[in-house]
Amino acid sequence: MRWYTYVAYFLGGAFLINVVPHFVNGVSGRPFPSPFASPPGQGLSSPLVNVWWGAFNFLVAYLLLCRVGKLEMRRVQHVLPVALGGLLIAIMSALAFGRVFGGA
Repeated sequence: MRWYTYVAYFLGGAFLINVVPHFVNGVSGRPFPSPFASPPGQGLSSPLVNVWWGAFNFLVAYLLLCRVGKLEMRRVQHVLPVALGGLLIAIMSALAFGRVFGGA
């Protein structure tokens, strides 16, 4: 596997996990921070904006995971960069949104 495939899988995992908070809050009708809020990432965006942002993140994740290389879920060397990218964005999101909503 070429080096850029590992990078694509890592970023694909990050984009895939970033779908969850935006899409879930959007379809639940709750405002949630997005890059389009004022200030970006701290202010609240409408549920519709978050649905669109979640859908865009899903599209990017699909392109990175399914169109770059040949992702095989049974191969550790394929899944590991996806998992690491997802875990990194999950931790960063927990810290950032914790500050916005008064959590840890």
